[in-house]
Amino acid sequence: MAKELKIGILQQHNVADRGDNMRRLADGITSLAQRGAELIVLQELHNSLYFCQVESVDNFDLAEPVPGPSTDFYGQLAKQLNVVIVTSLFERRAPGLYHNTAVVMERDGTIAGIYRKMHIPDDPAYYEKFYFTPGDLGFQPIQTSVGKLGVLVCWDQWYPEAARLMALQGAELLIYPTAIGYESSDAPDEQQRQRDAWTTVQRGHAVANGLPVISVNRVGFEPDPSGQTNGIQFWGSSMVVGPQGEFLFRSGDSEEESAVVNVDLAHSEQVRRWWPFLRDRRIEEYTDITRRFID
Repeated sequence: MAKELKIGILQQHNVADRGDNMRRLADGITSLAQRGAELIVLQELHNSLYFCQVESVDNFDLAEPVPGPSTDFYGQLAKQLNVVIVTSLFERRAPGLYHNTAVVMERDGTIAGIYRKMHIPDDPAYYEKFYFTPGDLGFQPIQTSVGKLGVLVCWDQWYPEAARLMALQGAELLIYPTAIGYESSDAPDEQQRQRDAWTTVQRGHAVANGLPVISVNRVGFEPDPSGQTNGIQFWGSSMVVGPQGEFLFRSGDSEEESAVVNVDLAHSEQVRRWWPFLRDRRIEEYTDITRRFID
């Protein structure tokens, strides 16, 4: 029997006014719920501009506790609209200890669970190691009223180990709030290769694990406050793919978009019957996977 889930995605261009971003997010969430969405996924660090383009101690003022003001804000929306919402927040855990944290709000407004981003990048214009301590909660799916969610965050989406560990613990969906875009100095053909690689690796996670994948990216241009680079053009392209890597939805690369996508969760089991990758894993031969490099 089909287990249909209506998933709402919200691809947004952020501005410096945090209140404006959150008001537009609330409007978008409300619209998606009115269109039938049961699970709504937001982009990475959606309340503000992507502040990691620079290393500035002043940006730690953007962080907040969990629970805190944002979980109250999105929890109220979740309860009012009877939806589950996947949020992405800058968590202040303690003075000097901060995380990039996904918080899942349940239909009743409570926190269903949190995931702290495990893989932290440190690249030009993506100086996340300055801000975020790597997660310490492991790769644990979050049980909700709409299913068991394998929530990960952005840079995690390049790692097959993260997706596999979520799948092995019963995740029904893999979900990636994301903030990724073009490096301004790269040639257009190189930019396209990067975007294609980003799409391909996530479709591969879907195929390898027999699970739908939802990735929601921000969109639009955000300047570098330091002026050292030409800023980031976030490439959007938010997607929902099925367990064989098939596109169920893909947004454009330059405009804000919202969509409600029907996903048949029961289809994953059928696909796993056709392609029983989990059955055929040679787990006794994989012990070296925990080594940094095999010399």
